[in-house]
Amino acid sequence: MLRLPVVLNELRNLLKAFDRESLSLDIEEEALSRLAVVGPVNSGKSTLVNLLSGRQVSAVAAVPGTTKQVVTQRLGPFTLVDTPGFGGVGGVDRGNIALEAVREADGALLLFDAAAGLRQGDYELYQRLRAEKRPLVVALNKIDLIESDLRPVVADAQGKLGVSVIPISARKGTNVAELLLPRIIEKRPALAVALGRELPFYRRRMARSVIRNTSILNLIIGMEPIPFLDIPLLLASQVRLTLRIATIYGEAMGPGRARELITTIGGGVLLRYATQEALKFLPGPGWVISGAIAAAGTWAMGRVAVAYFESRKRLSADQMRELYGRLKGLRGRFGGGLGIRGRR
Repeated sequence: MLRLPVVLNELRNLLKAFDRESLSLDIEEEALSRLAVVGPVNSGKSTLVNLLSGRQVSAVAAVPGTTKQVVTQRLGPFTLVDTPGFGGVGGVDRGNIALEAVREADGALLLFDAAAGLRQGDYELYQRLRAEKRPLVVALNKIDLIESDLRPVVADAQGKLGVSVIPISARKGTNVAELLLPRIIEKRPALAVALGRELPFYRRRMARSVIRNTSILNLIIGMEPIPFLDIPLLLASQVRLTLRIATIYGEAMGPGRARELITTIGGGVLLRYATQEALKFLPGPGWVISGAIAAAGTWAMGRVAVAYFESRKRLSADQMRELYGRLKGLRGRFGGGLGIRGRR
């Protein structure tokens, strides 16, 4: 789930990108993101990079330290960075090379070898990367080698580092799409656009992450107690959501066209917000319900946009409105597990 500091950062970014031109530039910048994969030697970084890329772009060998320089894989405007392993030998300053790659990236993935266990040097590496103040996700790789001992190994790593870790197998793909990528997006939501656009296998999952995060953001915006003050922010947020989904599916779309699509999906803007704003005159519960309506509408709108682009824009206006009404009703009736966690 989206953490409170990330929600606040998304609000700041939305306020900065409030005009149409800035919204377009904002989405273009997200597609230019860089993700650095770092870790000790022989932790499986190159295997993971190859898995995400869908082809072999980094050398993989049983000999520790095969990667001696940064390997950048351009996937359209997105760059995936494989770095040399820390702790290597042979006169190559792998540590500084990898740290420099992290400083130039928008986020970092720290990979440890679960079969080797966590050592003092691994803890020191984690502390060095934390000091760089970049969004950081920690994963334990090679869990296919320790299946019977997985639980205590994960618990040991989390106890030593004091942070949640994701158990994965880059060789088999275990937990990469299900757990690892969602955690990366939780830390750095902007990476969803780049990952979804350039890695088609993960496209739908990344689109759903964007929808979920925007729905949580609009839940907060919708709870604003002063009637009609939240409408411009909600509309800008939904335009931004539509632009992000369009970019993930490789579609060129400006803010004006995105707004037209939103209106087609959800009907007239004023009519759509009327009930939500009326609830603000009921302090307390009315504000909460107003936020829930904003979140449900955003979630349904995002899902319809995904269906529209996956159909190669063949859905008619009537089909989109019917789907929107059905999805919004389901979300409103059964909830949806939207939630926000503060920093631990």
